[in-house]
Amino acid sequence: MHRRTLGWVLLLAASPLAAQMRPTAAGAAATITAADVSRRIGIIADDSMLGRDTPSRGLELTATYIADQFRESGLKPGGDRGTWFQRYPISKRKLDLARSRVMFTAGGRSVSARLDQSARYNQGNIPDQPITGPAILVGGRVAPDDVDKMALAGKIVIYVSDYSAPIPQNAAQVGRAIRLAAPKAVIQLSNLDSASFAGRVPRQAQERVGIDLQMVSPPFIEVSEAVLPAVLRAARVNTTEVRKVGGPVVRNLPGLTVRVELKDSVLSALTAPNTVGIVEGSDPALKDEYLVYSAHMDHIGITPGKADSINNGADDDASGTAGLVELAEAFSRPGVQLKRSIVFLAVSGEEKGLWGSRYYSEHPTVPLEKIVANINIDMIGRNWEDTIVAIGKEHSDLGATLNRVNAAHPELRMKAVDDRWPEERFYFRSDHYNFARKGVPILFFFNGVHEDYHEVSDSPEKIGSEKEARILKLLLYLGLEVANARERPEWKEESRAEIVEE
Repeated sequence: MHRRTLGWVLLLAASPLAAQMRPTAAGAAATITAADVSRRIGIIADDSMLGRDTPSRGLELTATYIADQFRESGLKPGGDRGTWFQRYPISKRKLDLARSRVMFTAGGRSVSARLDQSARYNQGNIPDQPITGPAILVGGRVAPDDVDKMALAGKIVIYVSDYSAPIPQNAAQVGRAIRLAAPKAVIQLSNLDSASFAGRVPRQAQERVGIDLQMVSPPFIEVSEAVLPAVLRAARVNTTEVRKVGGPVVRNLPGLTVRVELKDSVLSALTAPNTVGIVEGSDPALKDEYLVYSAHMDHIGITPGKADSINNGADDDASGTAGLVELAEAFSRPGVQLKRSIVFLAVSGEEKGLWGSRYYSEHPTVPLEKIVANINIDMIGRNWEDTIVAIGKEHSDLGATLNRVNAAHPELRMKAVDDRWPEERFYFRSDHYNFARKGVPILFFFNGVHEDYHEVSDSPEKIGSEKEARILKLLLYLGLEVANARERPEWKEESRAEIVEE
């Protein structure tokens, strides 16, 4: 009698979620099959796609195939100007080192640090015009929270680094905080000896291939302090004393003028596609909010010199891309009721540095503030039969929602577990991160790497399609819960402070 009563209690406890899911999801889930997953991966990871490099003809074929599948499922085009595609610019550039320099002037003294001799470019945008602005000194032992209190916007930051000591563990976080503070440029003073610094200066600039975001990202330039002693004395800057300070140092340098001149040449300009489809919601109040499913359709292309030179990328990430198409078909089935709308986003350029998702996050085709969550799918076809890792569970209440949905569907024989490899920082290595940094809660579904990762042996016959179909059904149920919830997902405050770029 006790067991029967307990059974009824558990059934009643699960009934609201189950009642919500069954009428809308049963038919939709049935469309997700191992055979369909296998067929679609076979197409996307076929040799004819030539490894789907960004940019390439194979990538264009893949993008068109996905658009055709979205069209057949009845989705609405979600790209630019009523199309299925959002195209982003890619340029190949080269810095003219001999004509690029940083000029320092103080007390009537002037020094020019050329980028082929005593300065080196690290990162950031190359401005079309020379940069000038008020200089501000930053140094000592700095934490990201310290940077938040510094008025760096519109100034040229003179950052005093110390190569005689171990690199601080928070160095990357401090650099990120400085970049987000929107200075015009960051000049890092190096106390390496002249010979060591000379070894860091390239003899000729490397070609740089990247996306043109048309946004401000200040240039970071490292300058050898050995060429600056007279100017620094005139500006009343004692870098030796700054390096001894146990806390943060920040002060304006009204006596120092800095001018940054960077000469860049554009060698070529191309574009690459993201493919975007939308299933519209029906609730008058919520249909203009969006859940985004994403996966990257690109891979690493061809490896010359091998008998089998085509990197098919079946798991990375034809598995996620095929899953995206399967979910789009499932959500578009008659009878599936959605309050919010769903964006299905197949991005490119992930393997080059999250290009497509970075561009989409800066130029979204729906209002960014209306995107309530991102579910990213990257490599879900290998490894364990009954487990999938859901990275990001701990950062928002999406984790609790996933746990609840997962518990309601034991028939899937699939358990979504926390990040098993936090030391690998996978949270920052796939397309969801570009949504997270903009304030969108995320979950990233990922089965981990394997011996075929980024090898020509990552081939379709090794995919566990039946396993993937069960994962996709879990993601369908999860998406229904998010799309139909009264409230949008919420960050945990400590995670938002750490991840989101305000």
